[in-house]
Amino acid sequence: MWLLAWRNIWRKKWRSLLTAFAVGVVVYLTLIYFGMVGASQNGMYQSISQNAGHIQLRVAGYRDIHDFDDLLIDGVASLTEQISSAVTSLNSDIDTELIQDLQVSTALEVPGLLEGDGRSRGIVLQGIDQTDSGRERYAEEYLEAGNLPTPGDLESIALGNKLATALGVDLGDTVYMYAPGTEGYGAAAFTVTGLLNIAGAETFAVSSLLAAQDVGAPEDASRVELYFPNLRRFVDDPVLGAARDQLVGALAEAGVEVDALEVELWREVDPSISSYLASSEGITTVITGLFFVLAGLLVMNTVYLSVMERIKEFGVMIALGTKRRNVVRMMLGESLFICAVGASVGGVLGMVSLWRMAQGFSFPGMEELFVEYGLPATLYASISPDQIVLTVVFTVLTGILAALFPAFTAARLEPVEAMRFSAA
Repeated sequence: MWLLAWRNIWRKKWRSLLTAFAVGVVVYLTLIYFGMVGASQNGMYQSISQNAGHIQLRVAGYRDIHDFDDLLIDGVASLTEQISSAVTSLNSDIDTELIQDLQVSTALEVPGLLEGDGRSRGIVLQGIDQTDSGRERYAEEYLEAGNLPTPGDLESIALGNKLATALGVDLGDTVYMYAPGTEGYGAAAFTVTGLLNIAGAETFAVSSLLAAQDVGAPEDASRVELYFPNLRRFVDDPVLGAARDQLVGALAEAGVEVDALEVELWREVDPSISSYLASSEGITTVITGLFFVLAGLLVMNTVYLSVMERIKEFGVMIALGTKRRNVVRMMLGESLFICAVGASVGGVLGMVSLWRMAQGFSFPGMEELFVEYGLPATLYASISPDQIVLTVVFTVLTGILAALFPAFTAARLEPVEAMRFSAA
């Protein structure tokens, strides 16, 4: 039966090759599609984690707290030291390579009034203490003109571009911050050194952490963000759950009142983005299935035409005693061989392309659009073993399901009717 199947494939070799080519194209496009979806997921994941951290610490119940003093984390410098020490002691139950090189960013949000050129606006002053690499990322993504305040700078401030327009100020101008009722000085004068293109730019201003602490809360902060630069792929994100649990345990052993803190993963801070990334996998599977449905229709057409051309031959085979299940097996063999050849070529080319795209790729001229949608300018393709297995499963199912109807049609033939059959 297998030799007959092999011979029948080459009866109409160009039709068989065209069908195998179509299957190969579908497999290739499927792998590239998986890689592109993985690239966009990883891009969004990196963008979110870079801006908000992988793990974020705030006071417990912060979402329901409206008083500024109750939102403060006391003695934040000591806390960040304990966090760094705790992270280095995480055990081997998790992939420690992913959580090496911890970067800690501390922020204090001070509500107040900003005045400039006789105009004033209610704002939230963001005092941020970032690493050098964090400041570079922040500046690359949001800085429109000028420079960000440097760590420890008490005089510089960067304003959202719309806030600067509303106040009628520009780079080099002086603005005045008032925050009565806070624990700091409650007032300060700043020089505008930077303009930011950022969401919420109408009420957004950035200073150094020390400057915001002087105004509103010395030695305190509103949140602490932990960023792991080696954790770049969305599929590796589950490691964070174990890391968070061990971190909380280590801080408790060090005497930190962890019950007074909310230790959240990025997906808990922004559940809408997390839901989108999770649901995109299901959508990807459905779209991939549609690719293979189209390929299956082409394979079924090829096998069915082969059956119609060989009806008399099948009649003779059955009359000579060939079992009907062997006829079905022969047709399935033809279909699976065509799918296997096409999928092998398409798979090899697809994996080579993905390897190249995993080194980083971009779309020239679309960098601003990518940034607008929260994606980095350079993307890195990514595909999981499950997606490769899914592609193989889809290919096998395509070969089997596409051949079932033609195969059973051939197996049900009555020898006398088959030998009388004419395609004309």
